[in-house]
Order: sequence, then C-alpha cells, then structure tokens
Amino acid sequence: MSARSLPLFPVTTVGSWPRPPEVLQALRARQRGECSPERLREITGRAVRQAVAAQEEAGVDLVTDGEQGRDNFYSFVAEKLDGVRLLSLAEMMDVVEDKEGFGQLLDRLDVPAYSIFHPACVGEVRLREPLAEDDYRRLRGLTDRPVKITLPGPYLLTRAMWVRELSRDFYASKEALGDAVVAILGEEIERLARAGADFIQLDEPVLTELVFTQGRTRTFMCASLAARKDPQEELEFAVSLLERILARAGDTRTGLHVCRGNWSRDESTLLSGTYAPLVPWLERVPVTQLVLEYATPRAGRIVSPGEKELGLGVVNPRTDEIETPRDIVGRVREALERVEASRIFLNPDCGFGTFASRPMNGPEVAGLKLAAMAEAARMLREEFD
Repeated sequence: MSARSLPLFPVTTVGSWPRPPEVLQALRARQRGECSPERLREITGRAVRQAVAAQEEAGVDLVTDGEQGRDNFYSFVAEKLDGVRLLSLAEMMDVVEDKEGFGQLLDRLDVPAYSIFHPACVGEVRLREPLAEDDYRRLRGLTDRPVKITLPGPYLLTRAMWVRELSRDFYASKEALGDAVVAILGEEIERLARAGADFIQLDEPVLTELVFTQGRTRTFMCASLAARKDPQEELEFAVSLLERILARAGDTRTGLHVCRGNWSRDESTLLSGTYAPLVPWLERVPVTQLVLEYATPRAGRIVSPGEKELGLGVVNPRTDEIETPRDIVGRVREALERVEASRIFLNPDCGFGTFASRPMNGPEVAGLKLAAMAEAARMLREEFD
C-alpha cells in the first residue's frame, strides 16, 4: 500500500516510541565509547521490530521506526555529523551565556540536567553518514504499510547547535551555521525522497516559543537566546530555512510538527496558547501537512491549515488516561468545521518517548491510545465513506 492509498482519517504517530531498557543501556554505552555502532544497530533493530509490531497491532496506517536508535529527536545528529559534540544539560551549564538563568530555567521547567543530551557545534559541520536514510531502509523492510521518517527541522537544529563560546571560531553567526544545516538537511530530504519515503516530517517545536514568549525566554533546547530581539525576524529566518530544504522534497508528502513541549508530565511547565499567531508563517512553509497538538486545552481552538492537510493531535502522550474513541471522534468533528475530511490525519500530540531517558509513557499505555485512535478512525470511516 502506498502513501496515496491511505484510508480516510489515517492513523499515525508523531515519531518516537518508548525505548526498551536494553536500548537505553546501549545508547548510554555508545556515548561512553563502550558500544560499537554495529552493536547499537543490532540492539535497536530488535526494538524497531517491536515498535512496528505494536503500531500495526494497534491499527496504525502510517508507521514510524519509533526513533529507537536516537537519544532524542534532535541530539542524534551528533552521531552522524563531524563538528558536533553531544553535551548533557549539566555540561551546557559551563558554556551557556547566562549560567544562573539556565539553571533556574531547568528547575522551573522540570528538566533534570542529567536526563537530556544536546548537540553543540564544536567544529566545521560535515556529514559523516546519512541522518535517516539507513533508518528508512530498515523500516521499509519491516512493514508493507506506508512509513513516516522524522527529522529535526533546520531552525531547531541551527539554534540548538549554535553555542557561541564553542561555535564562533568556525561560524561567524548562527545564520552562517544555518547555511551548513540547510545543505545537510536538504541533501537528506532529497535522498529520502529518491529512496521512496512516503512521508518526511520535520520537527520545529521552538517556533511556539517565539510567539508565546515574545523572544524573552529561551528553551533548554537552545544554548543561547536568538540574536534578533524581534520574534517576527526570527520567524522569517525559520521560514527561509524551511523553504530552502523543502524545495528538494519533490512530490513526497512532507509535514511540519509544531508543539509546545513534551519533556514533562506537569502540564503547567509547558507552553500554552493558540497557533493563531503562527498562522501567517505556517501558511508560507511549503509542506503538505501541519502536524499540530490539539488534545489538551493548552492548544486553544483548532485553526484552519489553509490548503494543507492537518495532522490532528487527538490523544495526550503524557497521561495514563486512555481517551475514548467517542471523545476522539468529537475532537475530529471540531476540526471538520475548518478542514475537509480527506485532509485530516489522526496522531498523538507528540511522541511517547521524545527523550530516551525520560519517556512520557510506556508501550502498554501508548498502544492503548493508538488503538483508541484506530477505533475512532473506523467509526469516522463508516460515517464518511
């Protein structure tokens, strides 16, 4: 079955799946230099098979590999790129511009400094091996269903890797580093499209920070504040980066995932606000689909995606409560007031295991949430078909 033969209201995930204990141990061992790339791939290969099987059993139509070989959704690039070094948040405390403020931020946001790792530019950034092509080929060999491949977006990756004290000897500015990121991600998207990927998703969660905090607060995923004080200028920069890499996707279905944070079960630490302020910029990003979170009140009213598809977040990956199919159908009905049925996909708000050492849920709860989504999709198909 190809991506073009997906059923009405396709069910998918945002990307990540909880890692088994052996994967977590192997990822940590790899960071210490005690696990070879071949051994890590062998261990993660088993976990990918389990993740795919869980999705298929739940009734997912568009599957991912669960990002099993990634420490988190953006730091994994340190394994694939020369000139990038992985730092713990505790190590970042030594190099951020405002050490005291960064520490206070981690406390306020409920982010343990030992649990999340960060890629930093410490040299000229060059591709050592493909970022996701090998993952795609492994996944393609495990399922007959359409597959989604996820990549960090160019704006997130640029701001994350730009650590002024470490990067300025190699790049004069974060904009200069952005050019290098665009070249690498553009080539990767072209490779994935040529290989036959059904869906390529770019993750850009930092965009919400720009509009909800008006540039005054930084996320722990970025070591330094934006160089520009005007968030609109920063959004223009983000859109320009996305436009440049997406031009190389051809006719492959592409998506942009924008959320409000997925590192804590304490919803009060996560950003709140409607997507409405972002709409003028999201309309300009040349993607097929906007993958947005709408399962919690923090997201506000559903906004129209314009001519794009909507990846509608209908379950919260951070709770143990299993949403009922009827509740999910109700959320879809709200979206149908602004989006045609043929352009709605169903997905969780975010991944179930965005950060490997701090998953938001276990595989059992995640599977039940996906099954509820699949049952809701079945109910909707009976009505709309």
